[in-house]
Amino acid sequence: MGRGDHNRATGKNFFAQTPKNQLSDGIDVEYSEELADHDDIVANERSKAANRRVSKK
Repeated sequence: MGRGDHNRATGKNFFAQTPKNQLSDGIDVEYSEELADHDDIVANERSKAANRRVSKK
């Protein structure tokens, strides 16, 4: 029993993989159009524009 016998991986998958249908963008925000004021609407449009710019890269 050599020094490296204890640290060998037994399979090809070292880490658990999350299925693609369970991946999310990490955004969990509740937004109500009825309760939004002008600043909320402007901020929402700016956020959408920023997301479009980031997703193009």
